[in-house]
Amino acid sequence: MTTIMYGIPNCDTIKKAQKWLNENNIPFSFHDYRKDGLDSDLLTKLYLTSSWDELLNKRSTSYRALTEEQKETLNESSVNELFIAFPTLIKRPVVVHQGHAIVGFNQKSYQTFFAV
Repeated sequence: MTTIMYGIPNCDTIKKAQKWLNENNIPFSFHDYRKDGLDSDLLTKLYLTSSWDELLNKRSTSYRALTEEQKETLNESSVNELFIAFPTLIKRPVVVHQGHAIVGFNQKSYQTFFAV
């Protein structure tokens, strides 16, 4: 089964995760939200492995730019529109491997995740 990394290429965390995957000989394809697209179908696919609140990056500049009303009324429906409009609201990277996902990058977590 293919390993797919989702994100944006200029993200430092993406670069660290890519380096780790390459150093550990784990082949992967990269899906750039901006170049390759992000739509409700892809979000539905990502929700099979991660919940919307797990994917929401509350530390991002994009999240801080949301109005208080937007933040208070976040739910799966409203966040879909925001994720599509502002892909940087999604934590990076999201890596899907053998039907499971890991969100973000942490070397120890990756070692455990890919040891399975």
